[in-house]
Amino acid sequence: MGNLTAVGIKKAGDGRHGDGGGLELHKSGDGGKWIWRYSFAGKRRQMGLGSYPAVSLAGARKERDRWALTISQGRDPITERAAAKAAAKAEMERHDPPLEQLALDVLEARKAGLRREGKSARWLSPLERHVFPKIGRKPVSTIHQADVKAALAPIWRTKHPTAEKAIQRLRIIFRQGKLMGFECDPFTIDAAQHMLGQVIHEAEPISATPWQELPGLFERLADRGSVASCLQFMALTVVRASGCRGARFDEIEGDVWTVPAERMKGQVGKVQDFRVPLSAAALDLVERRRALGGEFLFAGPRGKPVTDASLSKHMSDMGEEGRPHGFRTSFRTWVQDTDACPWEVSETILAHTIGGKVERAYARSDLLDRRRPVMEAWGQHVTGAQANVVPLRGLK
Repeated sequence: MGNLTAVGIKKAGDGRHGDGGGLELHKSGDGGKWIWRYSFAGKRRQMGLGSYPAVSLAGARKERDRWALTISQGRDPITERAAAKAAAKAEMERHDPPLEQLALDVLEARKAGLRREGKSARWLSPLERHVFPKIGRKPVSTIHQADVKAALAPIWRTKHPTAEKAIQRLRIIFRQGKLMGFECDPFTIDAAQHMLGQVIHEAEPISATPWQELPGLFERLADRGSVASCLQFMALTVVRASGCRGARFDEIEGDVWTVPAERMKGQVGKVQDFRVPLSAAALDLVERRRALGGEFLFAGPRGKPVTDASLSKHMSDMGEEGRPHGFRTSFRTWVQDTDACPWEVSETILAHTIGGKVERAYARSDLLDRRRPVMEAWGQHVTGAQANVVPLRGLK
């Protein structure tokens, strides 16, 4: 028998009350906690056995005796209990994973079809920033539409494009989770979106430098390093930043630059290498960059391609309101204003998809020869070699 009694505990004041065998009640008011002190492998340890009065004196003694038996078997009670909890948690998560873990599993299953396996597109980014901190640790079976609504409500109207991406990702995760046999229903996400309400969001177009002002900007970018040269190359080729930033000298043969499919916009497996006819101005820029050595046309200080952020920052530092991606708009507007070339030629220059699936199955030409003189005329305009060029009216 120990030193404590059930009646004695009720009458006892605050403080430590020993029961023998290392068992103590640390009492505070009408409550307290049971602590068991023991030695293992020459070290003193203490182990919590529950709170009082939820765990009675008899219950605490039973737990003490159970773990004392573990010591007699040569095992540490705290280590054993931690291992048992971890195993129980793992078993529970195997049948009902937390949202964040399920999201990682779904990404793992889908990443083969994502650009750079989902890294460049930052597939989980909207969830990591706005959802996981609030409900990422909740088992998916316990997530209610109200939980999703509460997580996204702060950004639903102020950062709606990001919130919309989060909703889309969650819908995919819940749909895939259900197919994997977990207790989660995609309707939860649909209901949360309904609760969040409708938002009329008008996307702001990317700022573009007027095509009439490009010659002046091109001249201001001259001889200002890799970032500025990359911007010049983007203006001349109207290829997206992802294609230009990683441009390599071995991708250029003659006057044709072949952009690998992995740097083109679109789903993996649904985009192809894209040939770009280089104007005389673009080829001149390539040769000037080649003289500097290296494998990339536009390498930063550490030999890696310049970054997206550095391109936008450079234009901002110059006081230029247009964005790098806006060069594509500048070109398209030039085509419209000058009636420069047929629609299908300009769309192919921009690497846009033309026609339906059946039409594309038969019309497989990339119009390289028709694009070449257009890009030459555009290059002359951008560099100021010839103002207001209107090429190829005869090709209509």
